[in-house]
Amino acid sequence: MSSITARSNLSMRPTLPGNPLARRRQRLDVPRDMDMAQGFSVAEPQPSVGEAFDIVLKPAPHAGLDRALADRLTDIRIDENLFAIGRAEAPFDTSPPEAVAQLSRRHARIFIEHGFVYIADLASKNGTAVNGTPVREAPARVRSGDVISFGSKLSYRVQFAPRARRLSAPKPVGITLTPQRDDLGLHPIELAQFPFLVSKTDETFARYREQYPHQVNYVSRRHAHVFIKSGAPFVEDLGSTNGTFVNGERLGASAVELQNGDTVAFGGTHFAYKVHLHGDEAESTLTEMAAQDAQSFDGDLDSDKTTFVGSAHSFLDIFCVDQAAARDDEVNEEAQPQPADDTRPDARAAKRGKFALFVSELRRALASDDAHAVRRTRIVFVCVLAVLVAVGAALFYTGSSEREAKSLMARGAFSEAAAVTNDYLKTHPKDAQFAAMNTEAVLKSNVPRWLAASKKGDAASADAIIAQMRALGEHNADVHSLIDELEWIGKLESFVTARGGADAPIRIYGDEARIGAILKHWEADAAGHQRDLDRIAGYVPEFRDPYALALSHLRKLQSDDSVYLAAIDRLDASIVKSLAQDDPDAIGATLKEYADKYPRLAGLDRVRADLDAYASLRRSLNGASLAPLANGMSKANFSTPPFQEKLRQMGASQLPPPNVLAQYTAVADAWNRGQSAQAIDALQKLPQGAWSPTVQKELAHKKAVAAQFADLQKARGSKSYEDALLSFYETLDLDGDTYYAKAVAPEVASLKDKATARAQSLMTQAQTSWQQYRTNGGIGGSQRLESGVSDVFRTQARLLSDAHDAATRGMRIFRQVKADSATAKWSALVNEIDTEADLQRRSLQDLRMVLEPGLLNTKLSLIGGGTSSEERRTP
Repeated sequence: MSSITARSNLSMRPTLPGNPLARRRQRLDVPRDMDMAQGFSVAEPQPSVGEAFDIVLKPAPHAGLDRALADRLTDIRIDENLFAIGRAEAPFDTSPPEAVAQLSRRHARIFIEHGFVYIADLASKNGTAVNGTPVREAPARVRSGDVISFGSKLSYRVQFAPRARRLSAPKPVGITLTPQRDDLGLHPIELAQFPFLVSKTDETFARYREQYPHQVNYVSRRHAHVFIKSGAPFVEDLGSTNGTFVNGERLGASAVELQNGDTVAFGGTHFAYKVHLHGDEAESTLTEMAAQDAQSFDGDLDSDKTTFVGSAHSFLDIFCVDQAAARDDEVNEEAQPQPADDTRPDARAAKRGKFALFVSELRRALASDDAHAVRRTRIVFVCVLAVLVAVGAALFYTGSSEREAKSLMARGAFSEAAAVTNDYLKTHPKDAQFAAMNTEAVLKSNVPRWLAASKKGDAASADAIIAQMRALGEHNADVHSLIDELEWIGKLESFVTARGGADAPIRIYGDEARIGAILKHWEADAAGHQRDLDRIAGYVPEFRDPYALALSHLRKLQSDDSVYLAAIDRLDASIVKSLAQDDPDAIGATLKEYADKYPRLAGLDRVRADLDAYASLRRSLNGASLAPLANGMSKANFSTPPFQEKLRQMGASQLPPPNVLAQYTAVADAWNRGQSAQAIDALQKLPQGAWSPTVQKELAHKKAVAAQFADLQKARGSKSYEDALLSFYETLDLDGDTYYAKAVAPEVASLKDKATARAQSLMTQAQTSWQQYRTNGGIGGSQRLESGVSDVFRTQARLLSDAHDAATRGMRIFRQVKADSATAKWSALVNEIDTEADLQRRSLQDLRMVLEPGLLNTKLSLIGGGTSSEERRTP
């Protein structure tokens, strides 16, 4: 059983300090650059260059192979850097003939290049495929888990296994090829690295083109290669036009081991060399070789007349199939196999023998004296001839679709080929050959167009091309999943582009669903999706770069999913919990925390806007009038799911329904026209509900305003009129009591100085109460947790409430008379008092699971103040 090893092909032979040949060899021993992009997939972790591993081929079930026969196949373990696949190669030469019947003699090669595994098809009759994708002119990348198929019956699943430990490592081998003839001016060839490609385009042979143009032409572009297997050198012909010869015998489909003293020739007898093998015997062997070469070159060993090949060639180049037909000047007639001599009489007679016997027997039958026998013979002959003609016609027309499809494929008319194969599959859906041609034709005719449309950002055209591909592959189940992958990549790239790139911010309540859908598709069968995408890249090489970019974007989304989408889930849960606990202040703190911790988290401004609108609506529920609540509900337009759901819940239990709001509109209209009795009567008739406490506050306020306004008219002209006017104006809500505010505004303006003095007095009272509250130490957590209302709590609550009420009234008067300078002077004090009142109310609310509800309400009422109390107007 053959084997393959993932060793680097660039290991250097020991340097011999005193030997000019060795020094020259060292200078030239530079590894070639390798295009690692060929067949490379960024979606899979790659083995390190030079990492030792074995390849195991495990027989894979195949519909075309009998189960019992498949069970007779055994695993193949490969532990060398090149493995030959062919029916005459081990272990296929001992496999059941039925299983390997579709293998060509030179079918394929598996090799390792810089730690990556590839397979190359050598123009085999029945083809080679990786995961169903045909391997054609260029080698294809093979990964662990892939399925490789040879023809339609033989398949193996690839596995990578740890390197089996070797008892002894092969010794380094070097080869010197000495020209067999010394009269042609050929240089010796010193091989230090393997594999070595024999090619007329390489300088090793191209240097003789001017002197021997025909002889150089007899060497093919990929003629043969020399490689190391199990420590020994082998030479293999690569299907060259004029062949490779070892000791005068032309090589067949298999590689031949080179022995010391063999002669090897390429393309005829001109480039013929004697083989000298040398291992690690170092200087003594090389010195002996140098002496032998010196004698053959008249005692003058000039290193400049020796071709040193110190860098290994690439198997990726060696096993590319050369489809160009040989020109006349590339064919060496002397090197061609001699055909059998068919001109000899006995040969001609042998060829004619069977046909002549048939004709003579037919003539004898037709010349019979028995007329009935002649007639029967003629009838049988005509029937047989008719059957043969019918069978021939049937075979011709049956194969016409196949010939047409293959002809179109060969001409590159892939769109027409896709239509022809799809039409054939409509009536022959299980024809694997036509399905394979349809898949290739659909992809090659449309994927380049789809890539161009996607690159331009023309989503409509890209979608139209996908639809065309589905139509052309309608009856080919094999291509459906590949089209799905292209559609998925289109969605992925469209999403990334619309966001502004892979590193763009993640928008909360905006991007989660699309990212989730993209990742869900991939994670449902990541290995299967990767195989399908690799198949597309195998058919259309220009797809590789967009494929790699898409997988790069995929990995970025997977990273965002694990970090940002997980953070969004936690943030959403926190918002929902805070809303359920009626604690909007906690949401604001959480938003700030997440904004600092996750800089690419976007869309928080929408959440903040909803939070502000919700807080305003919530305050309106406890206000002194339904007007702010009705106005807030008309403008409520939450854009984030948690607040939308909270609004729905509030609408079902807390907020007034549309019919109540419609009735309240009539109340507000009457009040703004000064029709106080009508407004009060309509307000009293509003239906009861969670909004009733607010209605009762507004009702009391309107009754007081109406009564005070009537008393004010009666007091006009009296000494107490000015004080009564200012007291009345102080109780008005300038937004809700516009009719009454306008009615007394001119007179209040004339009393601006007196009103300002009144406001200054209120602010002084507020400042005194606030300072006393601060001196006493405020209200601590232990006092809020008391099972009753202590004197300390009652005193501090009164001071805080008095400070807040006096400051609120004073600032209202300043605003009413437009005393802007006074408003600015006292604003800092008002903010301090408001902040403390809100803090104490929130702290008590946090204890609602600890304190008895009645006690909690008592403490809250004693504190008063807070933002929610600003709307309360007491006449």
